[in-house]
This record gives sequence, structure tokens and C-alpha cells, in this order.
Amino acid sequence: MEELRRQGVFESEEESKTREIVLGRLAALVKKFVRRVSIARGLSETAADAAGGKIYTYGSYRLGVHGSGADIDTLCVVPRHVTREDFFNVLEGMLREMEGVTEVSGVPEAYVPVIKTEISGIPIDLVFAQLSLPSIPEDLDLSDDNLLRNLDDQSVRSLNGPRLINEILRLVPNVDVFRDALRCIKLWAKKRAIYSNVNGFLGGVAWAMLVARVCQLYPNAVAGAVVSRFFVIMEKWAWPQPVLLKPIEDGPLQVRVWNPKLYPQDRAHRMPIITPAYPSMCATHNVMASTQQVMTEEFQRGTAIVDDVMLGKAEWSALFEKHDFFHRYRFYLQVSASSRNLDIQNKWSGTVESKIRQLVMRLEFVDALKLAHPFIKGFDVIYYCLSEEEAQAVSRGEIPDAVVRRKQEDVAGKEGVITMYTTSFFIGLSIKPKEAGSTGPRRLDISYPTAEFIKMVKLWDKYDETAMTIAVRHIKHTALPDCVFDPGEREAAARPKKRTRGIKDSPAPAAKRSRTESVVQSRPSSSASPTSSTVSAPQAIRSSSAEARPGSSMLDELPHASTSAKTPDSMAVAASA
Repeated sequence: MEELRRQGVFESEEESKTREIVLGRLAALVKKFVRRVSIARGLSETAADAAGGKIYTYGSYRLGVHGSGADIDTLCVVPRHVTREDFFNVLEGMLREMEGVTEVSGVPEAYVPVIKTEISGIPIDLVFAQLSLPSIPEDLDLSDDNLLRNLDDQSVRSLNGPRLINEILRLVPNVDVFRDALRCIKLWAKKRAIYSNVNGFLGGVAWAMLVARVCQLYPNAVAGAVVSRFFVIMEKWAWPQPVLLKPIEDGPLQVRVWNPKLYPQDRAHRMPIITPAYPSMCATHNVMASTQQVMTEEFQRGTAIVDDVMLGKAEWSALFEKHDFFHRYRFYLQVSASSRNLDIQNKWSGTVESKIRQLVMRLEFVDALKLAHPFIKGFDVIYYCLSEEEAQAVSRGEIPDAVVRRKQEDVAGKEGVITMYTTSFFIGLSIKPKEAGSTGPRRLDISYPTAEFIKMVKLWDKYDETAMTIAVRHIKHTALPDCVFDPGEREAAARPKKRTRGIKDSPAPAAKRSRTESVVQSRPSSSASPTSSTVSAPQAIRSSSAEARPGSSMLDELPHASTSAKTPDSMAVAASA
């Protein structure tokens, strides 16, 4: 607990009170929203007032394990005459007019359609459920299975949020131990960048169910012991054997229940963690081969660290060391979504983020790739352009140095300034080792999966080619933008480490020594293009051969791979922008 407090996972009393005030204001707005739609549908004033409308919290806030700055997962429940279209068209507009609201972004195409908003500094994810009731009573109990009658799949999924949280809290043997252990695992997962359902890792609910299962297996254990056993059990879990908190229940309703014997889609789930509330669903359907591999490696790392902690060889702080995602790979894909309007950008970037998983799945079919590792979030940057040429370069993801350095105060009072809102997502590319005996360059062609991804994103029914742009480009680790690093992190990583013995004393072969002796080049600016990085000769990115597709380039093997200076092992990468 001392380490958790040191890490700042607990919110202040002031923030806690702000959350309560925000939820009260949101509850009042939902009632006003239902009343407005009811009047528009022709209901009388009396019937409109009685129509109700309620919000229910779920996720980490309802579990009691939320931290400072965490969002509040909230369900909006409305009567049958209020539709999902009203939710996105009417309520979203009312949120924009609400005092204290700084961001509103609806994502109706998501697996669970959501409005992301921020009220008085508190981020909220608002989902929607339309019940087959003429009005919503104040004492409505969502645990009643009959409420699921005649609902569409999206409403059932939305209702499953608060219903399963109530079940989790009911099924754990000791709620306080469960909460302390879950706080620890959530912090670890976030620090190690494996906390994101949308990008193919596990979300908060899935992590909660894993911890709850370990608590069930060790009902008398303290939180530290639960955390220790968590890593041991998860490292050795025989996936795709499902994690269940209770047996799957059949019900009288015509709703789908997770059943791999009956549904081929359910058989395809790689790490099934099944929700305990009826109808049981898989909370981890987004997990892919690449993300499963990354999480397995993190389970192994966690096991080794907690073993050392129990033996007194390490501190708990070692478990929470920051991820090394932006230092781990030599090559990355950068997906940049941009627009010139903040409201449009919020919707556009949310849509692009929801599709990143589809790009990763396509990359997994590329033979020469061993791993396509998506990062768990995007990076928002605002650029101020003085010409259309600069704005076009930003939309392509090729940021000029002058634009990178330019700040808002530098353009104050100037005419013709174009503000570009950008969000960049990153995928680390791990290339398979060169086969023994093979010579010459190998070609890693990723133009097809990237072109298909761009085509798919542009099929969004609200896509506007005049206002929204997307670019996909491959970059070297040296060309990563500064925004992905903490202050001082990039310089610390580039600083040469102390050597324990001289180079001449090293038993490494001469070719390897020649690389070691080469001076570490300074990193280019964040705007550097993939083909302009300054590196030593064996690692240079060269123009591809004549038969390569436009935009392709010759990329070298992984940064720490041993290759001869005479016969460099290079990868030809063709990427569609």
C-alpha cells in the first residue's frame, strides 16, 4: 500500500467531491434529455416528466479502485421511445452546451457505442441502453434479467457493464483484499502499456475478473499474496481455457450467451475471460496473437519480480517500472489522423483508434513480421501552419522543423494561420530473424495491409475527405516524435552507457567491434522523415530497387542484430501512405 500511495494511485478528497458533483449534473442532464425527446415524440408534459432517465456507474469507479484522473464509465438508461440516434444527436449537443464541458466526442461505430466527454476536468465515457419500458423508475434494479427482453445487442452489451460489476463484487470472498490487489495490477498494467481493450489488450473489467478469480482461489490471502499468485497463475494459464468466476448460466431470453461449442466466433477467442452476469460474454474478444504474446512476456516478467520481492531481493517499485515500447523496436508504423477543427478531430481520431486493431490483425499475416505491437493510446499535438504547404505536410505526417518549433504565441496576431489538430498512433514492428544460409535483402511488403486499413477507415459514413486526413508511414526509432517520450527520457536513452572493459579487450569479432566503435549519432528531430535518418553505413536506409513499389525503402534488421558490414541483412519495406 505504501508503494501504491507513492505512485499516486489514490485521488484527493477534493477530486472525489468533484466527481460526485459532476455525476449529479450529468444525471440531471439525462432527465432533461429524455424529457426533451419525449415532448418531440408527442408525449404530454406530464408523461414527459414521468419518462425518467437514469445513469449508472460501472468500471473502476463502481469497483472502488479508480485513481486520480481516471474516467468514469457511465450508463445512460432511457425508455423505449428514446433512440440511440437521439443519444448521439440530441444528448451530445446538450453536452456541448453544458457549462464546464471541455470535450465531447461521439463514437457511434464502436462495439459499444460511446460518447466521450470531460466535465469540470473529469473524463466520462457515456454509453446507452434503451429499455422496453414506457418510463424509467428511480428504483430500477438492473440485475433483473427480464429487462433484457426485446433489446438490441448494443443495449445488452451496455447493460452488461454495471450488471457484471455488481456480480464481481458479490463473488469475491473479501472485497477489501480484492480492491487492494486490483489497484496494484491496474497500476502495473498501465505502467507496462498493456491496459487497453480497444487496442487488443485487456481493459479494466477483464483485469478485475482475473484478480477476482485469483481471490477466489486463495480466499484467505492478503493482497500481496494475491498479487504474487496472480502472476504465477496467469503465466501458466492454459489459454484458450476460459477464466470463469461462476458457471455459465442459460436463461429464458433470446439473447446470445458465450458458447465456443456453438459459435465459431467464440472458438476464435484467444484469451477468453467470461463475464459472470447473464448473458455471459467474452470481455477479451479484441485480443490478437501479437498482444497475447506481449502480455505473456509481461506475466513472465512480473513472476520473476514478485519472486525476488518475496525473497527480499527487489522492491515492489521494480514491478511498476515504465514500459520500453519506444525503445524496444527499430521500426514503427505511425498512423496520423488530422483535421483543422477540434470537434471534427475528436470524432475522427476516435474512429481511427477504434480501427487500429484491424490494421494489426492484417499485419500479423505478413510473413516476415514476427510481431506487430500496438501502443495503448494516441498522442495529440497541435501545429500552427503559416501556409497551405505546411498544412499539407502535417496532414501527411511529415512535420517541417519550423512547424515543430512554432508555438501558439509565435503566431499571435498573424493572419492566415492554419491550426492543425493531429493524433498519432504507433505500432512497433518486430522482424523475424534471417534464415540460416540466406543472403541478400528480404522484402517486407506492408503496402497491402496499410492500404486496406486506410480504405476501411474512409468507409466511415461520416468521413469527409475535405476535412479529415489520414497517413500511414514507416519510421525508424530515431525518427519518433518527441511527444512520445517523457522529458529527458530520449536524452537518457541516447547517452552512452559506462563500459566495464575496453573495446580492445572485448572478445567480439572485428566486424562487431567496428560497429561498437562507431559514434552514436544524434537523433533527428521529431519531424525527420523515415528516409533521412543519420545512421552508420551498415544501418543506412537506402532507396529501394527499381521493382519496388512507390514509397518503399530498404530497411535494416533489428537494432541489436549482428550483421556483417560487407553483407548487411536488410529488409525492403513497401508501405502505403
